[in-house]
Amino acid sequence: MEALRTPDERFENLDGYAYSPNYLEIEDTEGGSLRLHYVDEGPKDGEIVLLMHGEPSWSYLYRTMIPVLNKAGYRTIAPDLIGFGRSDKPSKRSDYTYARHVAWMLEAFDQLKLDNVTLFCQDWGGLIGLRLVAARPDKFARVVAGNTFLPTGDQTPSDAFFKWQSFSQSVPEFPAGGIIKGATVLPMSDAAIAGYDAPYPDESYKEGARQFPMLVPSSPDNPESQPNREAWEILKKWDKPFLTTFSDSDPVTKGGDKVLQKLIPGTQGQAHVTIEQGGHFLQEDQGPKIAEVMINFMEKNPLS
Repeated sequence: MEALRTPDERFENLDGYAYSPNYLEIEDTEGGSLRLHYVDEGPKDGEIVLLMHGEPSWSYLYRTMIPVLNKAGYRTIAPDLIGFGRSDKPSKRSDYTYARHVAWMLEAFDQLKLDNVTLFCQDWGGLIGLRLVAARPDKFARVVAGNTFLPTGDQTPSDAFFKWQSFSQSVPEFPAGGIIKGATVLPMSDAAIAGYDAPYPDESYKEGARQFPMLVPSSPDNPESQPNREAWEILKKWDKPFLTTFSDSDPVTKGGDKVLQKLIPGTQGQAHVTIEQGGHFLQEDQGPKIAEVMINFMEKNPLS
């Protein structure tokens, strides 16, 4: 599998992001390998918080949450999905499938030998991360979900999703930083926008970002609809602590928190939070606030 690798200098002097890179070699499913990047900060013996981003962001999205979690004694691991951030970027859109992304992240998870993990997932971080929970339920201790879901295509997505899907395929230049800005509530600095643009020197690096919206199961016959249904059967029995932290201003995932609360036993009795002044990328709008909510949740639900 042919892949592009963003030059390291693109990641120098990014606003608020000075984390040392860490890498894993992941099988590409075609006999080769891909380099996957992750941030690993905080005490090595601390409880593990896995921070999973979506589309078209990368671990930069968690730059204001990581210090708060680290200060509270948690070890934070924030991977860049293949095709995003400092991870390798397969050069053909056909290289990107939902199944491959799950397999790639599952291999990374196993290589890191993670246990007693608290997952925070948003956007595609949930579409992939909740599949990880279903595949390795004994390795996860808690889940926090914000503005995400695990779609099967059995329910029609929102109009806002279809508008996003159409935009992603028709816009001549895919503006990663501009997309983040357009899906937040609070003003973003030019430096922050540049941080989201950093992984993509030109359009050839954006094949994954372009393809992701087309991979969401939006009809019942999607190739990943049945695997997601099977994952739901596990999640419907998940009785470990599960918290929703959806924002108040995201038209794409609005109402998804109520469905998660209805279907997943572990949500019962938890102090679910609506993050105020938060758009789709609620970590960008309210990162420190979300980190504090997570710390409170983890402290109230200690590891057994």
